[in-house]
Amino acid sequence: MSSGKTSKSPVAEAGPRRPSLRGRLLMFLLIPMLVALILDAGLTYSVALAYANHVHDNDLAEDALTVALMLKSNSNHGDLSPQARFLLEYDPDGRDYFAIRSARDGLIDGSHSLPMPAKPMHPGEAPILSDAKLHDTRLRVASIAIANPSRAGDIITISMGENMRSRRRQARQILLLAVPLQAMLIVVLLLLVRFGVSSGLKVLEPLTRRLAGRERDLTPIEDSDVPVELLPLTRTIDGLFARQRELIALHERFIADAAHQLRTPLAGLALHVDRARTHAQDETLRDALQHIGTLTARVTRTSNQLLALTRAQAPPNPRSRHQPVDLAKLLRQTIEPRLHEAWRSGVDLGYEGPEEAAPIPGNSAQLQEMVDNLIDNALRYAGRDGSVTVGLEVDVEGRSCISVEDNGPGVDAEMLPRLGERFFRDPDSNGTGTGLGLAIVGHIAERHNARVVYRRSSKHGLRVEIHFPPLESKA
Repeated sequence: MSSGKTSKSPVAEAGPRRPSLRGRLLMFLLIPMLVALILDAGLTYSVALAYANHVHDNDLAEDALTVALMLKSNSNHGDLSPQARFLLEYDPDGRDYFAIRSARDGLIDGSHSLPMPAKPMHPGEAPILSDAKLHDTRLRVASIAIANPSRAGDIITISMGENMRSRRRQARQILLLAVPLQAMLIVVLLLLVRFGVSSGLKVLEPLTRRLAGRERDLTPIEDSDVPVELLPLTRTIDGLFARQRELIALHERFIADAAHQLRTPLAGLALHVDRARTHAQDETLRDALQHIGTLTARVTRTSNQLLALTRAQAPPNPRSRHQPVDLAKLLRQTIEPRLHEAWRSGVDLGYEGPEEAAPIPGNSAQLQEMVDNLIDNALRYAGRDGSVTVGLEVDVEGRSCISVEDNGPGVDAEMLPRLGERFFRDPDSNGTGTGLGLAIVGHIAERHNARVVYRRSSKHGLRVEIHFPPLESKA
């Protein structure tokens, strides 16, 4: 019985094959070159055949003249001398078609089938070349007329024919010599074209690396090193970046405006809740006001963190540069205002790290906000009688690592990859967080080329580590 599931073939999973610019360029060059090779072969054969015809026509006319001179030199009524017959019958090119005719006596020697010249000929004229056909064989015929040396007033016409096989054979030999050389030339050209195309496409590598190195940078692409042919593409991408910047700015303004609009009524609401609790006599009313105050504080914190997240997500100002920040000093300054809150909540908050300076390039305010969010998150989940440890480690290569570790309930291993998502909170957690603190941490760390790592703490809680790159890579 079929299960109803269909298996996907490897071809289907691979998806459609992507077009290759290099392949298209080579194809557009290869096909015309092959067509050119075929046309060139035909042209070469035509030229070679025309050249062979010209040479053979000259030879045929000269042979006719030679026979005519031989006939003039004897007086045997137009009979062929042994030398002339040898020339006609034993020529290696196969010129064995001839006819010697007398105007008075008719055929003296040769073949009756060899046609006469189309027009009458007169002694002293140059040989006439014409095409003829003998027993389904195409011939080239040279004809010349001389005066009969043994009979006055008589004209002897000499016709010599040659078949076309030797001409075509020579044309093919020339073609067979020319085509391999032309094919080799085309192969060399294709290799040069392939090298040229590959070298030409390398001009795209700086642009590719520059775009790949962008994280959230939507500034226009510098077109100083962009080829002219790619300017329409890069300017289209710039237009897309501009629209994205507008959408992001609109989104950020909406969140910022909404948070600002919420802060004022929330502050007023909290003030009136405090006044009502002060004058409330009924225990139920005081309990309700207590819950209202708690919810108001949570919404106020959410709006403040939305503002912080908006600032962290905003594209960096290209004109602003990171300044040296002492992490050891910054951690101590961030921990100090939280000590009273931690003591009031029954949490042991401490610092473990070097006392000497640990400088990195960065934004002091953003780094302080990042660490403050980590401490706030740890204090909320550590619980009464818990402990939170803020640590700093610097290795010999200059890599710094900030860690915030608590001994709270921790997070299940399968939930660790989702930490840092906006509004995500562990379903099993009883904390009162908004789910925005770690998202803010992630965005600020990204701006400093740092990496956020979430681990299960050796104290059963959560350990968050911020790994900064070596100082040399940020110089």
